[in-house]
Amino acid sequence: MKLQDRCLPCIINQVIKVANIAGLNEKEDLLREVFAYLSKMDYDISTPEIIGEVFDMIKRHTNNPDPYKETRDYYNTMFLKLSPDYERKIEQADNPFLMAIRYAIVGNIIDFNPIHNTLLEDVYDCFDKMELLDLAIDDSHLLLEDIKKAETLLYLGDNCGEICLDKILLKKIKELNPNLKLVFGVRGKAVVNDSIAEDAYAIGIDEYAEIIDNGDGSQGTVLSRTSSSFREIYKRADVVIAKGQANYECLSEEDKNIYFLLMTKCDVIAKDIGVEDKKMICMKNKAFRARTNRSL
Repeated sequence: MKLQDRCLPCIINQVIKVANIAGLNEKEDLLREVFAYLSKMDYDISTPEIIGEVFDMIKRHTNNPDPYKETRDYYNTMFLKLSPDYERKIEQADNPFLMAIRYAIVGNIIDFNPIHNTLLEDVYDCFDKMELLDLAIDDSHLLLEDIKKAETLLYLGDNCGEICLDKILLKKIKELNPNLKLVFGVRGKAVVNDSIAEDAYAIGIDEYAEIIDNGDGSQGTVLSRTSSSFREIYKRADVVIAKGQANYECLSEEDKNIYFLLMTKCDVIAKDIGVEDKKMICMKNKAFRARTNRSL
């Protein structure tokens, strides 16, 4: 999914807010570098790739390799403590697998990226209203079928805190297919509040899945920039679960059996998917689905 012009103000807004979070009072040199980059960049690339480049600039100017580390640690710890309550509610549901998916998707609202400016009370409100929230697109039945017959599943994580809900879904997936090899993919280096390997190990993802970083610092999964080892796992995976908008932006045009789990948090993504903003999505990749339907 190419950069949209409406994304540009959000990128600049993010630069300013993250610089403030990192305590950079003099922003002129940073902004000059950012604007110079934006004036020459390839507008056919995706927003997550641009965010990765810009975030590297922020880290250099603030002399801070991980401006969101305290934020990630805080929310990972918080939602790990809440996880047992969520698990109980999932197990009490009529369809525990679908409920685990719903929790994982609602977890996608745990996004303290300044672009989305999510407040903690908004996060709690979504969890409190879980029973009232429906999936605007629900391909969970197809995902269930694919999980049962797959040999390898690659699960691409997204934000801090949210990965605690991913862990619950991974556990449920493993129960459905105990022989399934699970691999959990994270960013290769710190970028905004996205999860890295340190976060995945801290909350115990390795209890159910092998953890691998993608070797890149983009805010998503830009395959051309990822490591050869990551691309090999991606290629071999029978099923890919991709969390969040950034992964959707990077992978929506891939001819691969991908399921996108996300909450639409901006009208650009919502319009591309064909739903309204603030909707829960469990969607099989349209490009792959169209090809496989033609071959039947």
